[in-house]
Amino acid sequence: MNTNDTVSLTGKLAISLNGTVVQEVNNMVVTAGKGWIASRMNSASAGVMTHMAVGTGTTAAALTNTALGTELVRQALTTSGGTVAGAVVTFATTYAAGTGTGAITEAAILNASSAGTMLARTVFSVVNKGTLDTMTISWAVTIS
Repeated sequence: MNTNDTVSLTGKLAISLNGTVVQEVNNMVVTAGKGWIASRMNSASAGVMTHMAVGTGTTAAALTNTALGTELVRQALTTSGGTVAGAVVTFATTYAAGTGTGAITEAAILNASSAGTMLARTVFSVVNKGTLDTMTISWAVTIS
C-alpha cells in the first residue's frame, strides 16, 4: 500500500472581451498563496481572497511574486472568497467599460483592495481592452 500523497494546486483563467473568450491561460500559485492556504487550514484569521488585479507588466510569473509587475487596476471579486465546487475554487470579476483599459498582460488574485496576500499570478499575450469594452475574467484554482 502506498501511503504517499501529493497535493497540487493548478489554475486556469478565461479572459472574455464583450462576452467572447479571447484567451485561456494557466496560472502560477505563488509561495505566498500556498502559505495563505496553509494558514486558512489552521484558522480563518487570514482574510479570504476578495480582489483581482490586472496590469501591463510582462515579467514572467515567479513563485516569489507578491505583487503584479505593473498593476493597472484592482477590483472586488463577484463573490468574495470565490465559489467552491468540489476541489475547485472559481474567482471572477468583470471590468466595466472605462475600467482597466489598456494593453492587459498580467493578472493576480489577492485578499485585499491594496497590498494584501497574492494567491496566484499569470502573464499572458496582450488583451487590448478599449474604453468601451467589458472584460470578464473567470479564474479556476484546482486542488488535486
